[in-house]
Amino acid sequence: MQTMKQKLLAFGAKLSPLNFLMLFLAGVINAIGVTIFIAPVQLYDSGISGTSILLSQLTPDTFSLSFFLILLNIPLLLLGFKRQGAVFSVYAIFTVGVYSAAAWLITDVLPVDVSIASPLAGTDLFLCALFGGIVSGVGSGLAIRYGGAMDGIEVAAVIFAKGLGVSVGTFVLVYNVLLYIICGVIMGSWILPLYSIVTYAAGSKTVDFIVDGLDSSKAAMIVTSRQQELAAAVSEQFGTGITVMDARGFYSDAPKSVLYVVVNRFQMVKLKALVKTVDPDAYMTITAVADLLHGSRENAQ
Repeated sequence: MQTMKQKLLAFGAKLSPLNFLMLFLAGVINAIGVTIFIAPVQLYDSGISGTSILLSQLTPDTFSLSFFLILLNIPLLLLGFKRQGAVFSVYAIFTVGVYSAAAWLITDVLPVDVSIASPLAGTDLFLCALFGGIVSGVGSGLAIRYGGAMDGIEVAAVIFAKGLGVSVGTFVLVYNVLLYIICGVIMGSWILPLYSIVTYAAGSKTVDFIVDGLDSSKAAMIVTSRQQELAAAVSEQFGTGITVMDARGFYSDAPKSVLYVVVNRFQMVKLKALVKTVDPDAYMTITAVADLLHGSRENAQ
């Protein structure tokens, strides 16, 4: 039976210094996006970050943005300990801590005036919404890519979405829609919540780009009766491994083959054209690949 010291050493071995460095940068970048672009003009970020901005506007100055970030995020991250694991919880709490500390330094310590306007974009709501979303999206994307999280709402979604009968994505979307509606009702204006949707959209797309990369992959499953010819053409054209599975048509009872191949999104148009040329009767489905783990080329073929 492992002693407590052995367990701690084993746990510490799972934590990566590189991840902590990147998560530190993620927290700082996210704080810059929120405090320099979003909060000064009273726009709202998504999730707990947006909720914290709203609460900091409605309460005395003693309760700052950083205070609410810690108050609301940490319990949710700890709640997700069993579901997400200890390593994730440590990374996520560290990231939120850095984000909160960096936000406090920018707003209360550094000689930067963010009280009434963005130091870089002034009071231009569109520029603040767009660049606030992009910059904070870079921070959130880096946090996800290196094993942490910037916002506890995603953890809450994983915990509660299934019990509510909705997907994680739907849970997060509904939360943000309700947040923006509440902001509009409380503030008596819909201009800022509507611009906040621009922030949310820009941030979401940036997160996708940071997590998936420009060269994101697509998986194609091709049902064909010309397996050898089509597999050879695809392999020669793209130099990629192909998995071949035997299949049979339900109505025709004819033997078929299913080719499974992964290419990047820029190659997908060529793949479609190639399949159409070699086997016009082929049936093809395309799905996005969330993550890709490369084995040996022999295992991929």
